[in-house]
Amino acid sequence: MQDNATEVTAAGIARLAGVGRAAVSNWRRRHADFPKPVGGTETSPSFALAEVEAWLRHQGKLAEVPLRERVWQQLAGHPEGPVTALTHAGSVLLLIHDRPTVWLEVSAGSDERLAAMLPAALEQVITPRFGEAARGRRPGQVNAGASVTTPPSVHTPSSVHRPLSVHTPPSVHTPSTNDRPGDPTKTVKSALAVHVPSGPELLPSAPLLRGAAELAAEMGARQTFEFLLGRHLDANPRQYTLTPAELARLMADLAGPARTVLDPACGTGALLRAVPARPDQELYAQDSAADLAALTAFRLALHTPAAVRAADGDSLRADAHPALRADVVLCHPPFNERNWGHDELAYDPRWEYGFPARTESELAWVQHALARLRDGGTAVLLMPPAAASRRSGRRIRADLLRRGALRAVVALPVGAAPPYNIPLHVWVLRRPDKAPAQPEVLLADAGQFATEGRGGPDWQAVRDAVLDAWRAFDRAGTLAERPGLARSVPVIELLDDDVDFSPARHLPPPAAADGAEQLTDVRTRLGETLRLTTELTPPPARSAEPARWPLTTVGELARGGALVMRTGGNGGHTRVPVLTDHDVLAGTAPSGSLPESEDEAVLTEPGDVVVPVLGGGAVARVIDDATGGAALGRNLVLLRPDPTALDPWFLAGFLRGTANNRQASSYASTATRLDVRRLQLPRLPLDEQRRYGARFRALDEFERALRHASRLGEQLVRGMYDGLTDGTVTPD
Repeated sequence: MQDNATEVTAAGIARLAGVGRAAVSNWRRRHADFPKPVGGTETSPSFALAEVEAWLRHQGKLAEVPLRERVWQQLAGHPEGPVTALTHAGSVLLLIHDRPTVWLEVSAGSDERLAAMLPAALEQVITPRFGEAARGRRPGQVNAGASVTTPPSVHTPSSVHRPLSVHTPPSVHTPSTNDRPGDPTKTVKSALAVHVPSGPELLPSAPLLRGAAELAAEMGARQTFEFLLGRHLDANPRQYTLTPAELARLMADLAGPARTVLDPACGTGALLRAVPARPDQELYAQDSAADLAALTAFRLALHTPAAVRAADGDSLRADAHPALRADVVLCHPPFNERNWGHDELAYDPRWEYGFPARTESELAWVQHALARLRDGGTAVLLMPPAAASRRSGRRIRADLLRRGALRAVVALPVGAAPPYNIPLHVWVLRRPDKAPAQPEVLLADAGQFATEGRGGPDWQAVRDAVLDAWRAFDRAGTLAERPGLARSVPVIELLDDDVDFSPARHLPPPAAADGAEQLTDVRTRLGETLRLTTELTPPPARSAEPARWPLTTVGELARGGALVMRTGGNGGHTRVPVLTDHDVLAGTAPSGSLPESEDEAVLTEPGDVVVPVLGGGAVARVIDDATGGAALGRNLVLLRPDPTALDPWFLAGFLRGTANNRQASSYASTATRLDVRRLQLPRLPLDEQRRYGARFRALDEFERALRHASRLGEQLVRGMYDGLTDGTVTPD
């Protein structure tokens, strides 16, 4: 009966059966016995998972539901929501991980027996791993042992990783009737993130818990939780802003080894998970979203034997660890928060370096991190680049410099973390234990390691360059300039009217692409490319009368089965790169992303022809082996020719004809739209098609060579200008 509570969408059914969503729609229309919707909406109905499985087996469309998919569908369709299901699964996976024999004992018998016996069994692992205060606590109850002397107000989420619509238990942030804004004497309670669920809470989850245990027997408890959490995050990309694993690893390495580590805006725990494990380690986490704090707790407990202390609550307004003096603080705080507590935290003792302005929430997080460090401890924070230069924060920045708290600022490449179009900064701070002997600050810029597209920068190059510079600076307190990459700047040089320590302002780019030698290399490659373009230049054209071929259209070919036509822009739970219309027009690698959707993404294959439908240009691109597998982006149409009937290069070449595009385009508005079905091409035998296709392919190679030559020419010109203006290249 409980299994029927699990619901699955049409997209989920398609994944179960290994078909497209259109097939599921056809089944619903053609089969009267297809399961009826039990929930959802008219446009996006949901169905009982057990009924769907039975129907698929009866129809011979499914021999057995894959275990991973079954468990995921049980979690995604849980009546209390996927987050509750994840926390229940996490508690059982922790039990299996720490005390597998106990799970075997309590799981024998009915679901009712399992739910009745499980709370006592879970307490055996939850209390030792997360602290005595977790014993018997229920959601919304307050941990009386944790309090701070900061005033509460309207709850503001404290994590950039948070879901957009989660609600922390009201008791955590509900002020008493005697509370007054700005009263530094009142106490705010905070709650531990993990509690032992009761039997009635666990009963709806019984089928999921048994499935998760079965999956853990195959792939391990930790891997099972990571799989389920990863699927949940992939299914809700707009609700979470995550810290990429490579960035988390870099930040943890900058901080160095530590016994006690705090993340006051932990999200899903990526930063703490990146910390090198130690036997005696203690990991402290807090997040304004109670569900994220709980998921972080289970994730860390399954990942490391360290003691985990996770709490929910806004770290600025309701600090759960006020007495902590950690070795390291790692933090990816929320950016540009106006309602961070400016009005009610004016007299907070954490503001040692100045009271942050309302627009400087990031500097509030910086000072919170410093306040939770032991003397000599290190904090590493991900920051927006504006925090290094805004005038409203210059007094606090100046005091951080004067007192030796700020040790390094690293500018990351574009695409390192969301928002991907901004080169974020990493600040390395240290709580001063004495006056700095070498009053210098390391400024580094890793922007040169950016790569095209959304695959992220060259992380190995970023790590090598940044860590090598930081470790050398940390040992000596100074660093000889590494042109275009890093230099240590005397503090006095930064203490001007702006106190701007953006690395780009103090690190001129490397002259002439790192010197005259590299400029020579660019010039050599340009010469080789120009020679190649000469070789690829088409031979002289011969005059001929216009051909009078019998014509057909793309629409007719699609109806006849000579090609398949698909439209891009659908979402899907896929991590593959996305080919955009800009990529097709510019001839570059896939660089886009798709929004979350129940629809299946269209994946390209070598030999496909992709046509942009906006812009009025005559462009068609044949997908090669390097681009194959990318998802099709918006405003693109994919044509997949039958190789026994159509040559792809012949198809793409004739689709690029100017007259062809004009007759198939709409000029009703300023944004010309191409009706791909109306594009024409001649009816020719396959051998003749291949003869034309070979010439079109040669033209494509010539076009690519011209583009490459253009990029090299721009690089050479820019390098020469830079070299001449900074004196590293002489006029002669």
